[in-house]
Amino acid sequence: MYQVIKMYGDNEPWWFFDGWKQDIKEEKQFTDFASAQNYYANCWQEFSEHNTYQNAKKNYLSAFWNPEDERWCEECDDYLQQYWGLALLKDGEALDLESGKELYETTNSSGKTKCCKRLKQGA
Repeated sequence: MYQVIKMYGDNEPWWFFDGWKQDIKEEKQFTDFASAQNYYANCWQEFSEHNTYQNAKKNYLSAFWNPEDERWCEECDDYLQQYWGLALLKDGEALDLESGKELYETTNSSGKTKCCKRLKQGA
């Protein structure tokens, strides 16, 4: 079974830190890869139109964000960037398949990637 997952939170979707599933905002299930891939591509296009920056991995894991979308972290004593994550998974695990280049070669990140210092220490 394939899943396309939309997430929102402090981390890009490829980190899979403990508790990452709490960031899931939407999950759709598919029995075949082609249907999941088509839905992922449509979501990717929508996210890329509504966000300034994007960073993507070759295996259907992408992050999208706007620089002004941050939250204050008391534990870090700093602002953390908030990301929309998009992932195509198989049975809840990252794929080892390579997505089409149009989905990862258009990366335009801002270089501002930060995650909670508390998570870095515990990872």
